[in-house]
Amino acid sequence: MKKLLLIFPILLVSLTACQMEPEINLTPLEIQSMQTRTYDNKKEVVFPSVMSVLQDLGYAIKSADINTGLITAESTAKSNAAMKFWLGIAEVSQTTADSFIEEINGRTKVRMNFINVVKQSSSWGQDDRKDQQILDPVPYQNAFEKIENAIFIRAGS
Repeated sequence: MKKLLLIFPILLVSLTACQMEPEINLTPLEIQSMQTRTYDNKKEVVFPSVMSVLQDLGYAIKSADINTGLITAESTAKSNAAMKFWLGIAEVSQTTADSFIEEINGRTKVRMNFINVVKQSSSWGQDDRKDQQILDPVPYQNAFEKIENAIFIRAGS
């Protein structure tokens, strides 16, 4: 009980000091446009290019199937040691990446989705998870630029 009384003021201060995340208002079409690129190459060239770029970006491939065009991957996990030490709450964050690759009339369309995942668990056995879609265009632009380079190299060889 004494531990709880000591932790409560710290928790209260940390919660009130947190900034609210800015709300991003994008239409579904704007999100799709940010997450999608089309290439003038066959799926057999684009699919391994996407896989290799995800690995280059530090993602571990969890599943991949060229027939369905689906690739799922996740980044390494980062733990919040300070939160665990001071509050007894373990917090782990990582990013997941899902890609869908489909060939339509000789052109291949790639749609990628990055999601930030934060998992928390306390010493009292409570678990919590927060998933938030990444709507900043920079990670998508970075990934697609690298995919274009990988396709250029694969198509040229």
